Amino acid sequence: MSKDSGKIRFEAKLQRPAEPKNAAWSFLVLPKAASAKLPTRSMVTVDGTLDGALFQATLEPDGAGSHWLKVEKKLRDAAGAEVGATVELEIAPVAEEPEPKVPTDLRSALVANPEARATWKDITAVARRDWIHWITSGKKAETRAKRIDVACDKLACGNRRACCFDRSGMYSKGNMGAPKAAD
Repeated sequence: MSKDSGKIRFEAKLQRPAEPKNAAWSFLVLPKAASAKLPTRSMVTVDGTLDGALFQATLEPDGAGSHWLKVEKKLRDAAGAEVGATVELEIAPVAEEPEPKVPTDLRSALVANPEARATWKDITAVARRDWIHWITSGKKAETRAKRIDVACDKLACGNRRACCFDRSGMYSKGNMGAPKAAD
């Protein structure tokens, strides 16, 4: 990689996730050296190519100091890549993080709470993504509902960041990380 270009070049193996067993998507884990060139150990959106096919995606932390990429079937097909193959990637962080998709239940709660909605509109896209990730990382419906209530209360009080949220996944108890490979 040339530091002047801002592009990170590497190779990685496409893997099939163990769960769900019928997944059409695959994934790859970035080599630690490539991940270390990214601006953060947490989620980061990149523009890139996978075996020449263009994509934009948000890399997730793997919980071990690196990142992983979910590769949808459409991208794999565009690249002509098969699961199990080693693919060439070239990525670069986007200049500005895109707006996250707000889940319907959170959107409804924000509509019902004008003070929370005001803070929500004032925070960055990255902060909104962190709130969404914290809310949706709960495994049970009641946990998610409780987190939405807590988020709205905190946002209404002017809190801009999800407190005590490990954005790198390195200190979490299994909430973040790359999928287990089927192989």
